Amino acid sequence: MSEAAQPRYQVAVIGGGPAGLFAAIRYAERTSCSCKEPRIVVLERRTHPCRKLLVAGSGQCNLTHSGPIEDFADHYGGGAKPGAAARFLKPSLLEFSNAELLAWFRARGLDFEEEEGGKVFPVTRKASSVLDILVAEAKRLGVEIHGERRVVSLAAEAGGFIIRTSHESITADSVLVATGGASYPVTGSSGDGYALAAELGHAVVAPRAALAPVYVAGFRLASVAGLSFTGAGLTVRRDGKKTSSNIGDILITHRGVSGPLVLDASRGIRPGDKLEVRFTDIDLDAFRERFDELLAAAPRRFVKTVLAECGLPRSLGELFCRLAGLTDSAIAADLKRSAREMLCSLACACPLDVAELGNLDEAMATAGGVDLAEVNAKTMESRLVPGLFFAGEVLDVDGDTGGYNLQAAFSTGALAAKALATKTLVASNMQAD
Repeated sequence: MSEAAQPRYQVAVIGGGPAGLFAAIRYAERTSCSCKEPRIVVLERRTHPCRKLLVAGSGQCNLTHSGPIEDFADHYGGGAKPGAAARFLKPSLLEFSNAELLAWFRARGLDFEEEEGGKVFPVTRKASSVLDILVAEAKRLGVEIHGERRVVSLAAEAGGFIIRTSHESITADSVLVATGGASYPVTGSSGDGYALAAELGHAVVAPRAALAPVYVAGFRLASVAGLSFTGAGLTVRRDGKKTSSNIGDILITHRGVSGPLVLDASRGIRPGDKLEVRFTDIDLDAFRERFDELLAAAPRRFVKTVLAECGLPRSLGELFCRLAGLTDSAIAADLKRSAREMLCSLACACPLDVAELGNLDEAMATAGGVDLAEVNAKTMESRLVPGLFFAGEVLDVDGDTGGYNLQAAFSTGALAAKALATKTLVASNMQAD
């Protein structure tokens, strides 16, 4: 196809995930792009958009969190320095908050419900309910969605960009790269956007798994895999120094630990780190006091029974007894001080050596991405290439579990759309003059 015959768009969005598709919708809303002439296009690698959205929240779509939007920034990692991601995301989160996101969907017939802890889900508990609205709105507003369009190259030219896909080449005045991260590649998140950004001179922080399970060296708790704990504690140590300590929900797996508490902490965990897991909702001193009281009150009771009365699942208490060198029939009166201390430590500060973290195929999100220092946080526009924008997980930002990553995708997409629409309207006014 000759350059003259190449389709010309005002905006080309690379990536049909939540950030890209929503940005296209918001852009169309702001520019009244409902005309027949194609002016905005979404280029999606897969056949259909938002494949990854369909697995969010185990398919139930934890869309956002109900907490104050001012507190959201503390739930993101990324950037060169501590707090960099929080500062970067603040303009987009304030531009399009969690309340505004929910109001947008409610205006289109979808209501939401909140779980304990602040997670927000559609009342249908189906991610497809969210996706159906996005696709319907895009079509209503005249947004073109081209599936099976892997972008193989992106080049800046005078007055715009040339985008070469697996099917054709198109040109656009502006481009939004919203290709997502590199986790869950089966959904289309292959990390293609990193190469496109680098092609145009952007630095890319090496992508790695975020919200990933932790695998433990010589794991001794595999026999109780499947047990979960609410209000558990997790302390991370590196070279003898505590790097983090938090409370939340944890899950024992066949190879280590997972659950929201571990997933959120995983961005700061490295192989070789030492973990201490508290499987109770009370600290070591309180547990020891309770344990000693129960032992003294019933010296003929089985130790495993006393552990269960202290709040441990019976199967875990039995395992801890074996690890402490006790038989199933061990009674309180026979428990030596050293074994008692070991049981308390296993319950409240169980030591685990980190072997590795789950890889990008297993992770729920991607850490790393386009360097935040090279993107204008107030517009999502590249500081290096005018007319080039970024939104969503392709940026060096990763959020905690609980709806924070999807909110960041929608918020950065909305902010990019606002800036893109402003550019289009300014250009149209100049042409009219």
